[in-house]
Amino acid sequence: MNILAIDTSTTHGSVALLAGGALAFEERITADRSHSSSLFTTLEKVRAVTERLDQIVVGLGPGSYAGVRISIAAAIGLRLSLGARLVGIPSVAALETEAREYVVIGDARRESFYFSRIENGVCAEGPLLATEAELAERLKTVSALPLLAMAEVPQFPATQIALPSAAILARLGAEERGIVATGDLEPIYLREPHITQPKSRGGLERLK
Repeated sequence: MNILAIDTSTTHGSVALLAGGALAFEERITADRSHSSSLFTTLEKVRAVTERLDQIVVGLGPGSYAGVRISIAAAIGLRLSLGARLVGIPSVAALETEAREYVVIGDARRESFYFSRIENGVCAEGPLLATEAELAERLKTVSALPLLAMAEVPQFPATQIALPSAAILARLGAEERGIVATGDLEPIYLREPHITQPKSRGGLERLK
C-alpha cells in the first residue's frame, strides 16, 4: 500500500510517502505565511516516485487554520485524480518524540490555550480549550509526562518544542490509529468562529 502524508499545521511542514511499509520519500517544507507553493512542488516530487496512492493522511492540527486548509485542498485534488482514500489525524498525535505518551499544549489566542494528552498516536484527551489557570491546574495531574508544544508558550516555559512529522502520520494511517475523520476533512476547530458585528455608520443611519 502507498500512503502519502501531509502536515502543514505549523510553519515547518512535512510530506512523506510510505510504500509497502517502508519510507520511500520524506521532505520538510518551510513557509512564513503560506505553504502552497512549496507544498505543491514537493508533491510533484512524490508523483515522480509513484503514480499510485492508496491512502492520503492529512494532519488536522490544531495549528495554522490556513496551513491545514492548504493540505486538505491538495489531498482532495489528489483523491479526485487518483481515487485514494482520504483520512485525517490530529497533528499533535504525530509529534517527533520518543515518548509514547505525552502532553501537548499551545496558544489558542484570546487568552486561552489548548491541551491534549497523547497515548500511542491517539488523542486520549482533547484537544480542549482552557484558560491559563485551568491549564496550570490540569498540568499538575499529568506532571509525570513530557510536556511538548509545537511553538513556544511563554506562560509555560517548561515545554519542549516538537514538530509534527508526516512520516509518523503515514505510519499511524497504515496502522489505522488516531484517525478522527475520513472523506470530507476539516481543520480541528477549538472554538466556534468569532464573528463581530460591523459598527454602524452615523451617515448611513441618518439616511434611513
